Amino acid sequence: MKIQKKIVKIILALFVGLLLVLIICNYLINSFAQGRTYSTLSEIQKNKVGLVLGTSKKLKNGQANPYYDNRIKATVKLFTANKIEFILVSGDNGSIYYNEPSTIKKDLVAEGIPAERIFLDYAGFRTLDSMVRAKEVFGLNELTVISQKFHNERAIYIANHKGLNAIGFNAEDISLKAGMQVQLREYFARVKVFLDMALRTQPKFYGDKIKIE
Repeated sequence: MKIQKKIVKIILALFVGLLLVLIICNYLINSFAQGRTYSTLSEIQKNKVGLVLGTSKKLKNGQANPYYDNRIKATVKLFTANKIEFILVSGDNGSIYYNEPSTIKKDLVAEGIPAERIFLDYAGFRTLDSMVRAKEVFGLNELTVISQKFHNERAIYIANHKGLNAIGFNAEDISLKAGMQVQLREYFARVKVFLDMALRTQPKFYGDKIKIE
């Protein structure tokens, strides 16, 4: 019985410890990003480049991904309102069958954005990679991140740590019920931000410099 009680106490202590870590990491990122993300065009300042963070166009069940669709809409709004001059699309290009940047570019062009105003980062495998490469490969010192608010907040925190001045334009989110899995995953992704910082994690690829002009 004593051994069982000790095991229960250890499990409870680990659970409480994990919960505290999740809460603290979430609080730090939320606090830093406060006032740095915008949901209306009238409030957001102009930046030369808007960085669209990639995601899959379709869900695993084959249905349209609302996160994707809403990022496309937000990007078009920002560009049309002359709040950005160029678009950098950063996403996963893991295989010939899966290419987030090219898919997003195709849909942006279909919405009327000139192809020559869109630049592609094929090595944005993670948000960390996207932010670091925006500075080190594409030579940016400031930019507007385009994604859902929770994602923008994390991206802005990473950007600041890497010496990149970033603000966020929030694409429309989806209901908590429909996006529960994504929201839960975000809490752990925020813990990973601090682990990456402690371990000085680097992007998977760097590559030649690319000038956006």
